Amino acid sequence: MRPTRASAAKRVPRFRLRIPEDQLSVWASRFSDSSEADIERRITPAARGRGYLERDEFLELCRWKTPRSQPLCETNREDFVREVTRTSFGTRNEELKIRVLLVLEGVSWPTASVILHFCDEQPYPILDVRALWSVGFRRAPRYTFSLWWGYTCFLREISDRTGQSMRTIDRALWQYSKERQPTKRGGRR
Repeated sequence: MRPTRASAAKRVPRFRLRIPEDQLSVWASRFSDSSEADIERRITPAARGRGYLERDEFLELCRWKTPRSQPLCETNREDFVREVTRTSFGTRNEELKIRVLLVLEGVSWPTASVILHFCDEQPYPILDVRALWSVGFRRAPRYTFSLWWGYTCFLREISDRTGQSMRTIDRALWQYSKERQPTKRGGRR
């Protein structure tokens, strides 16, 4: 059975920026992570220049996003990491670009988005529960291609309109949530 327009429209996520657009750079300036500068200085230009990630670079990006996944990520062979990331960075098909990264052990949607964010030539946001809260989600949604692509397009439009880089927007969204998202009883989100 083919989806109808109405059912397809229900699956398209709605995003609403909680931060005034003219405040993005202010919130981004409050974000602090010293390891990110090393990624941008070393890994980003190397991966973009050669069109794929080396295994050690892949492991560093995975560790930056979520250290818990490291044991699984370490099971990926060098040649497999190269070919998967070469395929991802080389295709113009957006769905293939993200989904191929999911075949790597230990890589989920958020980690795949980190790889694209730092290494692909095109601007991609990082899929993160904090950032998603800052665009209107009260709880973490189920990660799907529709969510990721809708989020990417939404933030690219903001980037185009404001002149802010995707990295600046990502920092702002994360920081805004960190400082403004209400906590549940017991202090845990």
